Amino acid sequence: MIIEMKTVKVLAFDFGASSGRAVVAEFDGEKIVLNEIHRFSNDPVQLGDTLFWDTPRQIFEIKQGLMKLASSGIETDSLGIDTWGVDFGLIGEDGRMLENPVHYRDRRTSGMKDELFKIITREKIYELTGIQFMEINTIYQLFALVKKRPALISRAKRLLLIPDLFNYFLTGIMNTELSMASTTQLLDANKKEYSPEILNALGISAELFPPVTDCGFILGGISDDVAAEVGLKGKKIKVISVAAHDTQSAVISVPAAESGFAYISSGTWSLIGTELVAPLINETTLAYNFTNELSACGTVNFLKNVTGLWLIQESRRAWRREGSEYSYSQLENLALKAEPFVSFIDPDDPAFATPGDIPGRVREFCSRTGQHIPETTGDIMRCIYESLALKYRYVLENLESCTGKRFEKLYVVGGGTKDTLLCAMTASACGIPVLSGPTEATVYGNTVIQLIALGKISSLTEARGVIARSEPIKEYYPESHIEWNSAYEKAKEIYIINSAIK
Repeated sequence: MIIEMKTVKVLAFDFGASSGRAVVAEFDGEKIVLNEIHRFSNDPVQLGDTLFWDTPRQIFEIKQGLMKLASSGIETDSLGIDTWGVDFGLIGEDGRMLENPVHYRDRRTSGMKDELFKIITREKIYELTGIQFMEINTIYQLFALVKKRPALISRAKRLLLIPDLFNYFLTGIMNTELSMASTTQLLDANKKEYSPEILNALGISAELFPPVTDCGFILGGISDDVAAEVGLKGKKIKVISVAAHDTQSAVISVPAAESGFAYISSGTWSLIGTELVAPLINETTLAYNFTNELSACGTVNFLKNVTGLWLIQESRRAWRREGSEYSYSQLENLALKAEPFVSFIDPDDPAFATPGDIPGRVREFCSRTGQHIPETTGDIMRCIYESLALKYRYVLENLESCTGKRFEKLYVVGGGTKDTLLCAMTASACGIPVLSGPTEATVYGNTVIQLIALGKISSLTEARGVIARSEPIKEYYPESHIEWNSAYEKAKEIYIINSAIK
């Protein structure tokens, strides 16, 4: 049951790969109402051969959000911060950040997986962590520092993952939140502590890492200095370490009454998976390269990371650089007008991983794989949309093989729910209904963990019921499934041949 009916307000900071926002969430005992008070861009900066996050600016924007909260007169009981995974900042002996954190799309990790596998095997890493192999993972970023910048890592007193870094600058307290620690591929999935065997292979001391705390841990209050700076002096706002990896916050918001549901957390990345009560680590899950990310209330998100709306976002930026400005709705319309099922790409091909000319790379991929080369903007968009939907089906089938479950419907949450064409194509490609919403998935997930920590909601199950009442869910049903089945057989050949799994 819901513990208390009194209206409660909390503040959620949600950082994505390209933007962030501060949202006040008001809970009246039945529903949550969201009120965005601050939005900002989150732009990486290329300096020489390194792609950095602009962390001082990110902290500035957090403070701007707090200033707007103060000036609004709205009183909140707590705040929580969620961000993308894997990236980190290094703190020196004097408590200062040694340099800006490096962006996960930086090229410093190129080749690091294979180098590390010479020291500790791929199989052993997966056996311990259960985490999907991606060159962006913290483990390879750290190994790159050990190999290329040992002087920097030797100066580091602590490593703080991005939301933990932000919390540190607000409170002065260092910790590592569980869901974020899980993204590093350093954490023992069963023991919930950093693996000594992996750290030894890297040549890194366990003392570099603060204690790991569960989602919903109350760190303390905003420091007096920060509170005075932002106009909140004397206000007792608790800082709560929520499910700080945005994927985990998003999955918390899936409005499912049943257990063992399948979902896509849809945004720049598409995270496709199901919720389990324990890690699933075996030869099959290793072969399919699935990940086991630890989350709130003892849950495990068993999922696969797939390139998502990045392909559309970066294509739009490429066309803008050429002088053609398209809205997302215009790109959808152009895709709808193009001939269907002509060419397919593997969204997870390494060629699409870095910023640049995605349309040109789509053409190159189709040429390399002996397909018709899409020329127009509509042709390229159609290729991207269909390839994404069909890759979702491919991963969903792999998910069923790993879990032994047959999923009868698919929940889609996050910003990708705004893309109605992709949702419709996903239903048709997968041959099952798609239930779309909430759009503000990470904010809802961030919010309800704060409310659970404050004792205002009793459980994760109760929280999902609150979210289901707070935002309408849209349903999509399969169409033209015979045509999609035929297209899938063609696309599946490309995915299998082009698989990034080594």
